[in-house]
Amino acid sequence: MNQKAYLIFISFIVALGGFLFGFDAGIISGVMSYAGPAFNLTEIQAGWVVSAPSFAAMFSMLFSGRLSDYFGRKKLLLFVALLYAISAVLSAVASSYELLYIARIIGGIAFGAALVLAPIYIAEISTPENRGKLVSIQQLNIVFGFFAAFLSNYFFNKYNTSENTFLNDANVWRWMLGVELVPALCYFILLFFIPKSPRWLYVKGRVAAAKNILVKIHGPENGLKEMNLMEAHLADNKNSSPLKIKEILKPSLRFILVVGLFVGVLQQITGINAVYFYATSIFKQTGIGTDAAFSSGVLLSTISVIFTFVAIYLIDRMGRRPLLLVGTAGIAMSLLLCAYGFHEASYKLSSEKISQFNFSNSEKLLPLADKEFTNDVAFKKALKTALGNQTYRKNDGALLAAATRIDAHLVLLGILGFIACFAFSLGPVMWVLLSELYPIKYRGLAIGIIAFVNSLISSLVQLVFPWELSNIGNAGTFFIFGIIALVGFFVLLKILPETKGKSLEALEMDLIPNAKSLE
Repeated sequence: MNQKAYLIFISFIVALGGFLFGFDAGIISGVMSYAGPAFNLTEIQAGWVVSAPSFAAMFSMLFSGRLSDYFGRKKLLLFVALLYAISAVLSAVASSYELLYIARIIGGIAFGAALVLAPIYIAEISTPENRGKLVSIQQLNIVFGFFAAFLSNYFFNKYNTSENTFLNDANVWRWMLGVELVPALCYFILLFFIPKSPRWLYVKGRVAAAKNILVKIHGPENGLKEMNLMEAHLADNKNSSPLKIKEILKPSLRFILVVGLFVGVLQQITGINAVYFYATSIFKQTGIGTDAAFSSGVLLSTISVIFTFVAIYLIDRMGRRPLLLVGTAGIAMSLLLCAYGFHEASYKLSSEKISQFNFSNSEKLLPLADKEFTNDVAFKKALKTALGNQTYRKNDGALLAAATRIDAHLVLLGILGFIACFAFSLGPVMWVLLSELYPIKYRGLAIGIIAFVNSLISSLVQLVFPWELSNIGNAGTFFIFGIIALVGFFVLLKILPETKGKSLEALEMDLIPNAKSLE
């Protein structure tokens, strides 16, 4: 294959860790509809199961960049692929809440490392002209993973019927989790076909190997050009001392560290993973029913794929800053639209609807007949009091479908708008920025620290999201996310630099005052 196709091929394989992250995140939204009632989980326990990978990932992200500086990007990615496979098997056979939690912790270690290593590796094999597009392939793989997961969940749910003797409520969630083994093994095998990072090889003194890989990837002319850039940069840094963690706090690095941290926090604190991980549950809140909730998840992931392609097309044309600003403004408006839609909802169960429920203790709902609730929190608490947590969790889709009076299209529009805006801005652009902002000496450590904070925020948002829906309500939860996004837009407007079209070495000189003083 030609150099361009080979470069895309390598980038796509490395970014398959993103596919597995997206697949896991999408799968769990359907799994909890069955695993939650099976283990009789509380909202906090359900939050722990969902957020466990992000909790583990934040520690993995903190150290994976530095570990890859020692052992190499490729070796660590192979280990990551094995952890994915182990997590898939253990999740599928888990016999208790605790074992399921541990299995998902293992998966979190894997995707935490993968999400950090892929943009580092891809930035180190790309050129300034194509770096944005190539690093964005990670986000494309993430949304492909979501799409595959929601589609998988949709079919598992569709064929989980009383007539089907193979699938039932007790085992369908195990199959949902177990199918992740297939892409995990594919990832592991394909990683043997990628070269080692040429910039990593060069830093390790393996100059000939680095040169051969650059020529193979970019061709003789461009490969030698990249080689000369690295040689010049290495000459400037030949007297640099070994890296110490406290060096990342140097005044000269303060600005790019603040920018990276802010974008890393904003990406998660607006609730993207809460929406992805709990998509099925959120759509149930609109009263569209369980089957429609699963199919809406497919629509959600399709929108993600489409607008990630938009990001890949525009990121090296428009630049990082315009995409982030437009996307963040759109995220804020979409979340506030969701908040308004949920705020206008009402809830009422008629006697006729109650008589149509086929679960055993549905008669306990009769005292609630024809009583109207204008607040989803009060309505759901009344249902749990009448039925008990387990029965409510098992039948919440049918109950909300029967009782909810809401403009579901308005809420769906808000959620899809949020997903679309995220997919062409904060999703891919954050990883591109992180791969560009930091000198190679600090890149692994800086990205690891920011990814740690990013994953910490993600795990906290996922952990408290079920509690928020139960205690603050749908409207209040989305309003909080929307206001945070709005504030984020104005901060980005003030501090965000543009990084497109420049070599990693040139960016170091532009963004860091007295860059040579870092040695």
